[in-house]
Amino acid sequence: MASWSEFAADEPRLADGIRVLLQQYGPGFGYLATVRADGGPRVHPVSPVITDEGLFCFIIDSPKRRDLERDGRYALHSFPPEESDDEAYVAGRARPVTDPARVARLAQGARAEPQVDWQLFEFTVDVAMLTRREQHIAGIPGLSPGRPAVRVWLDPHAPSAAATPLAVPQTRRLSRDVQCTAA
Repeated sequence: MASWSEFAADEPRLADGIRVLLQQYGPGFGYLATVRADGGPRVHPVSPVITDEGLFCFIIDSPKRRDLERDGRYALHSFPPEESDDEAYVAGRARPVTDPARVARLAQGARAEPQVDWQLFEFTVDVAMLTRREQHIAGIPGLSPGRPAVRVWLDPHAPSAAATPLAVPQTRRLSRDVQCTAA
């Protein structure tokens, strides 16, 4: 499980593109999917915090917090921009941050309300995906208009894909920077 910082060091352009989409409205904004006790999905809007230290989220006392405490698997999806259908997706495991100094520093930087019953979680990155639509891929040979450019990063140290419960679309690699979803 890679930290956001490790992922960003390995794929800085991809990490920057994901960060831009998650922070396009100022503070972070995305949809967090967690795993309910019965195994089903649960999705809620959240405000992720991305710093040089990692990817974090302050989670109030709620069903999604109990999901993360019980089963740390998560998926985080960006809110769609007004001008395109570009999207960002990150998935991995969430773990509580217990170092009081780190919690205080991140809470101050994110202006987290101190009177609220929240728990800070750090999200590791097993898979990251950035999808750009037409305007970003014009002029690339072999791509017809309307086909998205999809960039996927898989943690090279994560368990094998067969053991990973995260779904990643099948892709065919066109180059190091551009992938197209299979038809």
